[in-house]
Amino acid sequence: MSKHYLYSSLRFILVVAIAIFGFISLYYISTLTYPFLIAFAIAFFMNPLVNFFEQKARMPRSLAVIFVLILLLAIVAGLVTLLVAEIVSGTQYLATVIPDHLQKLVSYIEQFVASQLIPLYNQLATIFKNLDTTQQDTIMTNIQSVGTKVATTVGRFIEDILQNIPVLLSWLPNFATVFIFSLLATFFISKDWYRLQAMFQKILPKKVQMSGKTIFADLKKALFGFIKAQVTLISITTLIVLVGLLVLRVEYAITIALIIGIVDILPYLGTGLVFVPWIIYAAMSGNVHLAIGLGVLYLVVLVQRQIMEPKLLSSNIGLDPLATLIALFVGFKLIGFLGLIVGPVLLVIIRTLHSANVFHDVWNFIVGKKA
Repeated sequence: MSKHYLYSSLRFILVVAIAIFGFISLYYISTLTYPFLIAFAIAFFMNPLVNFFEQKARMPRSLAVIFVLILLLAIVAGLVTLLVAEIVSGTQYLATVIPDHLQKLVSYIEQFVASQLIPLYNQLATIFKNLDTTQQDTIMTNIQSVGTKVATTVGRFIEDILQNIPVLLSWLPNFATVFIFSLLATFFISKDWYRLQAMFQKILPKKVQMSGKTIFADLKKALFGFIKAQVTLISITTLIVLVGLLVLRVEYAITIALIIGIVDILPYLGTGLVFVPWIIYAAMSGNVHLAIGLGVLYLVVLVQRQIMEPKLLSSNIGLDPLATLIALFVGFKLIGFLGLIVGPVLLVIIRTLHSANVFHDVWNFIVGKKA
């Protein structure tokens, strides 16, 4: 083997080792510093607003940061208050109508048991009595085995819920700590945003700065584009659901549409969390017209999401529609619903690194070419 191929192989192993070590280090560091990563993300998003108040309203930057933080907290608190108020109002409404619906459901179940299950049970009992002893023992053993498995599964489920309650309660103080640290770090990072930027520019080499600016600009554009696309999709879903519920003359249509729009953040599963149980309940309670209407509305929401999502993501992020569709599918298959977000983000990162000639520079290093 020639020295050139030997050195190229060693450099390739070195690049792979550095990449693996970098990913492991980033993961470990992120588990220790995630409040500050959250703070950096918040400061990044609120920086244009801080600049606006600093320049247009001629506020000191510290005061502009405090004002924007208070404004954001007020908006979040207002949205949470509005949501809680709507939930309380909807709960009060449900408390008045659910007893009647439950009574109808119980009557339906009683009729179903009397007309369908009891005759079926009598037929099965007659067939069972005509079987020989061995066949009867086999059937009883299988029934007992299924019953034991069901009881064990239910018991484990209840046990897991009870065991996770202390974990959830213990998580609340940690959440408060993370929230306070993130809030304070957001203030200091946003206040010194440009000073920190200048400090990193002095530390990093010129080549890294140029590549970093390209990567950062593309990622910023893609990130805001991704958020814009998701907000657009959720808004379209909420509007379609609202119109559909108004046509079906469902009470509290606005509240239900807002809730469905919020859970639509979870693609595919989101709207189904509301629609599927609702359709089943409407069908079982005898309201076939509502069940059919909700089914059609749910189908419309799913179809528009499948059609609009790749198009909106590609137009807002700047990716090819086919590549975006592949990224969505591969991400979903690899890590589930989270992959529907991670897939396009990774595709953006890969495209950004390619446009910044990072892969080209790495390849030149491996083969021994000078840039």
